[in-house]
Amino acid sequence: MRMLFAMFSALWLSALQASPVVLVDGFEQETDYWRQLGDCKALLGIPRSGELSLRCQAGSSVLFSKQALSEMGVLELWARPDSVATSYRIQVLVAEQPSLNALWQPVALIEHNGGDTSYQAHRVSIDEPAKRYLRLDIEAVNGAVDIDDLQVERILLATALQKNEQRIVSGILDKLRADQNIALQAESFRTLGANYATQLDLQRQYLEYANALHSGIALALAGSERNKMSNPMAYASFRSIINDTKRVTTPLQQARLNSMLKPFGDLVTATLNVVSAGTYSAFAEPFKSFLASSFDKSNYSDAGLSRSDRKFAEQNGLKIYQDAERFLAELEKELSQVAALDHDLLQIQKSIDVFRRALDKQLRDTLQHASLAHSQETISRALSKDEQVREALKAEVAGNIRLKANSYLDEGNNTELVRFVLKTSEQLEQTQSYKDQFNQIASAMLTYYDKFERSVNSNQNPFTEPADKQIWENHAQKARNYLQQSKESFNKAYL
Repeated sequence: MRMLFAMFSALWLSALQASPVVLVDGFEQETDYWRQLGDCKALLGIPRSGELSLRCQAGSSVLFSKQALSEMGVLELWARPDSVATSYRIQVLVAEQPSLNALWQPVALIEHNGGDTSYQAHRVSIDEPAKRYLRLDIEAVNGAVDIDDLQVERILLATALQKNEQRIVSGILDKLRADQNIALQAESFRTLGANYATQLDLQRQYLEYANALHSGIALALAGSERNKMSNPMAYASFRSIINDTKRVTTPLQQARLNSMLKPFGDLVTATLNVVSAGTYSAFAEPFKSFLASSFDKSNYSDAGLSRSDRKFAEQNGLKIYQDAERFLAELEKELSQVAALDHDLLQIQKSIDVFRRALDKQLRDTLQHASLAHSQETISRALSKDEQVREALKAEVAGNIRLKANSYLDEGNNTELVRFVLKTSEQLEQTQSYKDQFNQIASAMLTYYDKFERSVNSNQNPFTEPADKQIWENHAQKARNYLQQSKESFNKAYL
């Protein structure tokens, strides 16, 4: 799984368009980006990827950008709690002035309620086209929180256009109340229709991302590299223990042993199955009991063994059992890491499934509101790889919105016009909310990716025997090579 997930990550991340950044701070050197209130200091030697991170002690701390930032889009940062009991809350605010008493507008909230002590990626949307100061209110409870690799991407053009939509709607409603020039109203309807049609691109983009993520995760779950790293049959120690046990057991006992090993695969064909925590727990204790009884003198004395085999059992039984107990304990450490990664990946997959279904429905509702049948043909046009096909549909959607609004205006039906304009605005706001949802999915993916990389680091090798250590390292090296490719794609896509 590790190798295949890394391959998939490389493909997916390289497919994303890199967003220019307006601020990058890895806290790896003294910068002039921030003023602060509270107790946040540079932390040496325990970074996520560099030499420094920023540690904010328990309590409240505030970071202000010293300079106003233009066109802020997505804020990404990594945070790590001090302990499993540590929780943190980071509120993101913007204002026209940098003073504490300025009118700060909350735009996003990051929360962690304890549990995992590894670095977590967080991506939230600021989406502020105008020049504003950035502020982070950091509140840590039951310990400190480390902040690292903070960056703010430039706002996307489509998002900036949609941010103007509320102003357009307000203008339309104001003109209705003032009974102003119909020609001006018509121009507003044209702009509203164009903005409404633009959201089709956003919906298509995120559906494509979600589908790619879903396919990649399905591939990762079926990967073989992960199986080899957590399957006991891959390791020399375990195979030696099995061979020694078969040497001192009867054919009936050997058949029972083969039955116990069957969930792990086939030693003869070197076919290894996926090993779950449940499979391991159902195997480990019964296997140790079987091993102890096999090397008990009362067993091998009556097993019809040769003299040399009986002597082998007598001299080596205790050591073989101790080796088995040690090996299984080491394997359990590896399996616990893999199980945690699998759990995280399955949770991400569930989130993506929910996201895909909801966004697909939103796309259909968007087309229906524009008086287009949400048939498979229309959906196919919206998701087409052919830009001309998509542009033709967008023109049709924009035209329908404009015509419907104008028809209400021409009829003097202000009640229906207001209702239609508000519904159009609501559809736009709902589409924008999917960007925030995808940010959460992307954050989870980035966090998983970071944990994945750490799990195949050489210092995570759980084994004692040199042969076992080397087997683990061989598989881990393959995974690290693919991870390096993926990191390069990641840097191109995000940094």
